[in-house]
Amino acid sequence: MIDLKYIRNNPEFVKERLATRGVDPEQIDELLAADAKRREILVQTEELKARRNKVSDEIGLKKRNKEDASDVIAEMQSVSAEIKTLDEQVEQLDEKIEHIASRLPNMPNESIPVGPDEDANVEDYKVGETTTFTFTPKPHYEIGEDLGILDFERAGKVSGSRFVYYVGQGARLERAVYNFMLDEHEKEGYTEMIPPYIVKDEAMYGTGQYPKFRDDAYRVGAEEGMTLIPTAEVPLTNYYRDEVIDADKLPISVTALTPAFREEAGSAGRDTRGLIRMHQFNKVEMVKFAKPEQSYAELDKMVANAENILKKLDLPYHVITLSTGDMGFSAAKTHDLEVWMPGQDQYREISSVSNTESFQARRAHIQYRDENGKLQYVHTLNGSGLAVGRAVAAILENYQNEDGTVDVPEVLVPYFGAEKIVPESELH
Repeated sequence: MIDLKYIRNNPEFVKERLATRGVDPEQIDELLAADAKRREILVQTEELKARRNKVSDEIGLKKRNKEDASDVIAEMQSVSAEIKTLDEQVEQLDEKIEHIASRLPNMPNESIPVGPDEDANVEDYKVGETTTFTFTPKPHYEIGEDLGILDFERAGKVSGSRFVYYVGQGARLERAVYNFMLDEHEKEGYTEMIPPYIVKDEAMYGTGQYPKFRDDAYRVGAEEGMTLIPTAEVPLTNYYRDEVIDADKLPISVTALTPAFREEAGSAGRDTRGLIRMHQFNKVEMVKFAKPEQSYAELDKMVANAENILKKLDLPYHVITLSTGDMGFSAAKTHDLEVWMPGQDQYREISSVSNTESFQARRAHIQYRDENGKLQYVHTLNGSGLAVGRAVAAILENYQNEDGTVDVPEVLVPYFGAEKIVPESELH
């Protein structure tokens, strides 16, 4: 959430920056009008409460002197009724302010490109040559189905579209990929966690998924207000919710493998086949908590951590900086890593690494004390390290052979237990 005091003191700048994210400036005017009215009523309320306290003293004095206090009692009742009315108005204004403020996206960092959508994204650099073949490469879902290691048809029978069974070597490859990722992140100083997969609404609010994106989530036990996590970012970031972190411990880096559950509302017709856009998929997530002056250096480190996985898997990729119009709701700056998919003849996102600055920390009340002992909000960062299913898809497409087999990347051989993926039928 954006600091309301900052909006109050810099209204035109906030309007200008948020307009690049599609926010109507009238929303800021409406927010500030409600805020000004609230503060005006609070002044009136304080004046009336002071008057009520004075009247109460007068009532006590009159009663001690055996004098008639009916006039001042009537006045106190009138003042109390007026205070109650004003308190109700403040409560209504609080709800309005919260409704508007909680739906405003984060302020974009001034270093990122301005534009309405992904066409305005900027490529920072490429790593590796795009894979070439002496034959026409297949998309990963055809490779997986032909090998008998990915079964979308039976998953559709059991769960519907955008689900998959990993079979035999497919399951082993997925497990090899995420174990490799977790080991690499641990070497880089991340503490591994296994968090809850179901979270309260307050946790979803803390990281910015709620209230705006409630329809994109899988709700469970609606009466209790619980949600299946769309990403491990939610339980990892909320680990320190409502806490003051010891400043000497910052920056803190944590990682986790979890399933991610997403309705994928609004994605009808997009990536209907394969592992790219699933309702359920595994992801290794990286999350950092940092002081404001540390956070952009930590963002660079996090990008490097994600790149490390792709480099060791020897997968071609490029890094892009997202535009104001393509960036996620909570992010101030985002770098996407997109891996080359020869079966699709294009780069596809495999990691998104973001600095949310203090946006999530304000919502989740995560703070630390600075050198002067003053409470400050931490900066939170998150990134995929990587989306496991997309990594499997990239391996299948980049390491495929003309005979239908798939070579296993060298770094994964100790995890997978073989150098080549062959048809499942040959193993049984």
